[in-house]
Amino acid sequence: MTTRLLHGAMLAVALAGLVLGGVLWWRGAGDTAAVIWAVATGPVVAVLAGSIALKLWQRRVGVDAIALVSMSAALALGEPLAALVVAIMFAGGNVLEDFAMRRAEADLTALTDRTPRLAHRQSDDGYVDVPVAEVEVDDRLLVRAGEVLPVDGALLDKEASLDESALTGEPIAVRHKSGDVLRSGSVNAGETFHLRATARVEASAYAGIVRMVEAAQTEKAPFIRMADRFAILLLPLTLAVAGAAWALSGDPIRGLAVLVVATPCPLILAAPVALIGGVSRAARRGILMKGGAALEALSEVRTALFDKTGTLTEGGARLVAIRTAPGVEPVEALALAASLEQGSHHVLAEAVMVAARQRGASLSFPSEIRETRGAGIEGRVEGRLVRAGSRQMVWPNRPLPAWATLGNESETLRIFVSIDGELAALLVMGDALRPDAAATVQALRRAGVVRVGMVTGDDAATASAIDAVLGLDFVHADCTPAQKVDVVRAEHRLAPTMMVGDGINDAPALAAASVGIALGARGATASSQAADVVLLVDSIDRVAEAVVIARRSRGIAMQSVVVGLALSGLGMVAAAFGYLTPIAGALFQEAIDVAVILNALRALSGPRSTRPARDDGSVGTFPRPPMILAGR
Repeated sequence: MTTRLLHGAMLAVALAGLVLGGVLWWRGAGDTAAVIWAVATGPVVAVLAGSIALKLWQRRVGVDAIALVSMSAALALGEPLAALVVAIMFAGGNVLEDFAMRRAEADLTALTDRTPRLAHRQSDDGYVDVPVAEVEVDDRLLVRAGEVLPVDGALLDKEASLDESALTGEPIAVRHKSGDVLRSGSVNAGETFHLRATARVEASAYAGIVRMVEAAQTEKAPFIRMADRFAILLLPLTLAVAGAAWALSGDPIRGLAVLVVATPCPLILAAPVALIGGVSRAARRGILMKGGAALEALSEVRTALFDKTGTLTEGGARLVAIRTAPGVEPVEALALAASLEQGSHHVLAEAVMVAARQRGASLSFPSEIRETRGAGIEGRVEGRLVRAGSRQMVWPNRPLPAWATLGNESETLRIFVSIDGELAALLVMGDALRPDAAATVQALRRAGVVRVGMVTGDDAATASAIDAVLGLDFVHADCTPAQKVDVVRAEHRLAPTMMVGDGINDAPALAAASVGIALGARGATASSQAADVVLLVDSIDRVAEAVVIARRSRGIAMQSVVVGLALSGLGMVAAAFGYLTPIAGALFQEAIDVAVILNALRALSGPRSTRPARDDGSVGTFPRPPMILAGR
């Protein structure tokens, strides 16, 4: 903020001097006007000299030195108006760059600015406002309508409606039910509700996002660092051309005009604006890139590797099919099994209950529950003895009837259900391919990704089923986390490679890739920390969107730099041959600076939709994908 105020003050002083000197010159007081112009140039020269001295102390050199040389030369050659115009151009360029950077960082800044400071914590005397840093796990909190959730927590009320657009980019409020874990940073879009804190503020989702945003705002991309080094070459080149123009023409004003046209450099102005603009646009879409370096690396990716479970698939078992004995209604058997599963902590219990509710089944309260870890659960539901679990528990040492026999029993996850001692149903579980998986692969190919593959710890048969649907270029199955890293490194040696994953076991592979992309919507902390890009929305179509944004932003940066430098070069040649005066040269360079910055700001926008298209070319809801049978 201090730097921005200083740039604004420098521009104000220079403009005031220009106006005052202009009025005096118009009234015939030319000598006094020249003094006013020279004095108004002084603050800019002083600030710039101090800045350059600091850079030299840090062993850095920038093209700002050209501006200092040109203003000093103009004053020495008795051209105070030209010196003032350069001062206005320099200060105005800095103000314009400050504005462009504020505009480019607006979405990133919005994330950090909305960080909650207080939480309403329940105490013996009611609810007390406390700093969020004092909230402990299991504290009961109150979240009023319109407030930002201060920490991650489990919903205690029946339901709640949250606006998660700041995190995911989706404008539609999301409904949550009792027990759901809500992410900090979301906004209560409904009625007041109660929350049980599940993490301290520093371990909550939003705090991690803020830390990544701060890193994104401070980290320089390789492209920008390269621009800094390239800018050093421009200073001696400019001095050489200016000296040649003076020596060959005998007119020092031509040399001054060359210096003026070369100040400042579009290379330095355009690159950071375009790259941080791309990072900001991605954040608006729920894609958090950890700085310009991540964006630039993503723009160069030619190979994409995906984990399977939870990445290409939805992760976790879903009910694929219900097989029942003759005379048994599928919904009735599912309702009895789901009622019993209410007393289980097994990971499949929730999937069974969700499937029952989706089919409109009413659940009853179980009693006399007894669960055998790893085998199943039994109890009474509506007076009937119900067992649900493995074959060994439910139907041991007895042949299966024909209706309960599957062709690939060794590759399926099954839940056997018996009612009053008779085998009644077989629940076949599977892992659903994400609805946007196929479209994402197609979109990546359209974006220029040459090879798309999968590396998974699942067996070859399950991996082949995924491959058959998606048409991947290669598949590596039965991989340990270490073998995943080996695959990533092998691909990386051939071409820039990105790895997409969601689990803790994916973290080493994400770190080994040119770009690691983590699906962070479900809270995979280790993978999010190892990744360069984190998707805040649980949808992999944003992977292709991230590639499109990265390539477009880097292309705009390169376009601005090349065109800007080319125009500056033409201006320097014209000035050397006497076709541009110092004042005209300054105005010409200012027009170039404005043009390249406005062009760089295009990185904030994009095509109407960069989301993967469906087979019919439209963009919208994807068809329900096939189920991939889960490994046991």
